[in-house]
Amino acid sequence: MEKNHIIALIPDYLDNLLDTVQKEKFESHIKNCASCTQELKEYKALFKAFENEEQLEPSPNVQLKFLEQLELEKQGETQVVSIDRAHVKSKNTWTNDLLKIAASVVLLFGAYFFGKQQQSQDNKAEIAQLTNEKMVFKQTAMLSLLENKSASRRIQGVNYVEDLKQPDAPIVKALTDRMLLDENTNVRAAAVEVLAKYTSSETVKDAFIEALKTEKDPGIQIMIIQTLGDIQEKKAATPMRELLKNEETQPFVKEQIESILTTII
Repeated sequence: MEKNHIIALIPDYLDNLLDTVQKEKFESHIKNCASCTQELKEYKALFKAFENEEQLEPSPNVQLKFLEQLELEKQGETQVVSIDRAHVKSKNTWTNDLLKIAASVVLLFGAYFFGKQQQSQDNKAEIAQLTNEKMVFKQTAMLSLLENKSASRRIQGVNYVEDLKQPDAPIVKALTDRMLLDENTNVRAAAVEVLAKYTSSETVKDAFIEALKTEKDPGIQIMIIQTLGDIQEKKAATPMRELLKNEETQPFVKEQIESILTTII
């Protein structure tokens, strides 16, 4: 098997979908190919990422910044004393000391809060970067799952998309492909359910209308009809009428169409 074929077989290998001969060739190739071995490790990490997501907790550095500011304050204290030394003897000593202590406290607290604010900004930047990397990581895994040979894996990939506020174009394309082309009824139904949350997208709307023309399962037809009715999609009226004329359309599906048509025409 060629290297690119080995990489394409990694998801099936992890799902134990390879036959004995394929598995032996795969494992033989992996032993002698560092690149494919690394790919295998990355795929394992992708699948594991969904099962065990860790909280992002960047290492704190407030104490270090505080100590640095404190040391600078100690070094500058001598200069402050030397400037006023000529006047200390002629003034109330305890008043001067009190003012020095108060000034030191203010500076120390200022250094502490400055360090804390700086750490907060650093942490936010670090968290933002990690969050972005994690999202890319997730999307890569989703695309892999959506194209998996196992129907249960494809359903898993569809369900993971639900966590995204707004999936990007490749994810939407992969999801609409599952709704329109997947041979498994459960996968198509899962895709319809998730895509119903993103009907603000014209791409998703068009995919629903296309699915209305091609879908044969009555249960999924009902899901699509209800979704198009909820968003008052007028372009769906024509394919709905075609379904009404089709003798193969189930009576309860026709009833649903008739009730929806009155609201979108």
